[in-house]
Amino acid sequence: MTVLEGPRREVRRIIEGGTPQWVMPSEDGTELVLADGRRIGEATATYLPPCDPTKILCIHLNFDSRRVEFRAPELTTPTYFQKPPTTMNSHRGLLYRPADCQYINFEGEVAAIVGRPMKNVAPDDVWDHLAGFAPANDVGLHDFRETDQGGMTRVKGQDGYCPVGPGIVRGVDIRQETLRTYLNGQVVQEDPVSNMTFGIDYQLADLCRHITLLPGDIVLTGTPANSRPMELGDVVEVEVTGIGRLTNTVAERPAPSHTLGHQPMDTDAIRRVALGGDWWAARDAEQAAAQ
Repeated sequence: MTVLEGPRREVRRIIEGGTPQWVMPSEDGTELVLADGRRIGEATATYLPPCDPTKILCIHLNFDSRRVEFRAPELTTPTYFQKPPTTMNSHRGLLYRPADCQYINFEGEVAAIVGRPMKNVAPDDVWDHLAGFAPANDVGLHDFRETDQGGMTRVKGQDGYCPVGPGIVRGVDIRQETLRTYLNGQVVQEDPVSNMTFGIDYQLADLCRHITLLPGDIVLTGTPANSRPMELGDVVEVEVTGIGRLTNTVAERPAPSHTLGHQPMDTDAIRRVALGGDWWAARDAEQAAAQ
């Protein structure tokens, strides 16, 4: 039975009594059931990330809506970047924007989580090697975009910038589901998973030709159009139908205590990425007015 075949099963990881515990949600979702049969209220649970990856691999562009938004050429092959394992965060975790930065963007995505070691696995066999799927947010701090370019080390690698959860789900055909992001309750991103340019099976088969994927490793599989900056206090939710909804809140942390290295910037190039279609629309309006 592959990860796509039912029945639906979900596991989550929480802190209970000071120790990590694997739990399953009750049928109505209001309780979490521990392995020893105890039940706790879901609303009071403190979540942990549902896996401990050795690596987090991410695709750059993978939804045509986002490619069109950035006026990029059609894609013939995917490109990837990495997020450090220290970016891991959980359901209800805080997303910290440094006090000297302003462009912390949401990017709702589907996380594919490896369940068995993968090396040279064919696309048709990828589903047999997955533990399951989870909503994820590929958070980015675009104030550093000009220095990091495609590598994304500081843009996407800040501590806590990869919330995943609430749990890991299998038994759902992810190809039939829809990805949505909500900001303060309003839908801001929406696209069927089937609109991915490169499917989940393609991405993992491509990556594991040369990189051994281990249990717990994560592949973030792309975000649709309309990634935008969040403000302090905003509540961002990533929903994958049939899988679950991940919730996080934006907070502030102090700027670094020294000024060594590249500092945050605010340029047209940074705004073009952080503001996406909004920036392009403003530029087109300015150009039209100048003619």
